[in-house]
Amino acid sequence: QVQLVESGGGLVQPGGSLKLSCAASGSISSIDRMGWYRQAPGKQRELVVAITSGGSTTYAYSVKGRFTISRDNAKGTVYLQMNSLKPEDTAVYYCNAYRGVFAYWGQGTQVTVSS
Repeated sequence: QVQLVESGGGLVQPGGSLKLSCAASGSISSIDRMGWYRQAPGKQRELVVAITSGGSTTYAYSVKGRFTISRDNAKGTVYLQMNSLKPEDTAVYYCNAYRGVFAYWGQGTQVTVSS
């Protein structure tokens, strides 16, 4: 089992920055891919960015050049640095981890971009 706990969400003005953190606990040694998804009201959950244990990344087109993911494999922690935030980035952000065929999710953290 893997437990994921997110932190770092909040309210920020357009153009501002936020950094999200996700700490994994439990059987973290076998975690392969970790990443962030988001879900805005009335919309489907979508991939924001993912990173493998080897450091390969996949970014959604809408966040390329503005968001950066990083990972500390030893700690089982993944970070999401979000810069140049836009109102359309407003959503609940969920941390995700894959261990084999099993997917794990955090409880989500709200990010609101508004003036």
